[in-house]
Amino acid sequence: MTVLTAINEVSDVVSLDRFVSVYGSNNPAAQTMLELAKLAGQEIAERFAWKALQRSDVASVSPYTFPADYDRLIEGGAVFTAAGDFARPVKSPSQWAVVLQVPSVQPYYYLSTAGISFSPAGDAVGATITYVSKNWILGSTGTEKADWTADDDVAVFPERLLVLNLIWRWKRQKGLNYDDPLAEFEAALAAATEEDR
Repeated sequence: MTVLTAINEVSDVVSLDRFVSVYGSNNPAAQTMLELAKLAGQEIAERFAWKALQRSDVASVSPYTFPADYDRLIEGGAVFTAAGDFARPVKSPSQWAVVLQVPSVQPYYYLSTAGISFSPAGDAVGATITYVSKNWILGSTGTEKADWTADDDVAVFPERLLVLNLIWRWKRQKGLNYDDPLAEFEAALAAATEEDR
């Protein structure tokens, strides 16, 4: 289901006229629906580490700069050294300063704006990092991206989630009761994430 077909399905539910095109349209309703579809897709992508969004990369230095599509590390066991040892996360800058001063056989990593740093630094070479991509949209040529750029773009997660999320967002924006559509979306999201596991 493309973004255009998803928006037209929502239009049927909320009693709007169907759109011939939404991307690049001057129609305010089309622009609103496209923006709501972006917000909906971003939320769905951020709420779960969909298999279609999981990527692996191999580090070579410390600090290692993440790939351009990096959004976040997967939860639990995201970083392993080349030797197969689990690297433990350090979340506090002050703790990281201590880890750097105290030699350890246990590998650690720390996320910063510069990327991911390792201690001992040598453990960065060949370390596998599993992360979630921010590119939750596929273009017609197979290009991955984080925003709609054409009517035939598709989301990588179940399309029904996009439709259900769009419905409650549209109703909320119009000041209508959106409790039931939101509950339906949440139930569908729970079922879809369980299936994706």
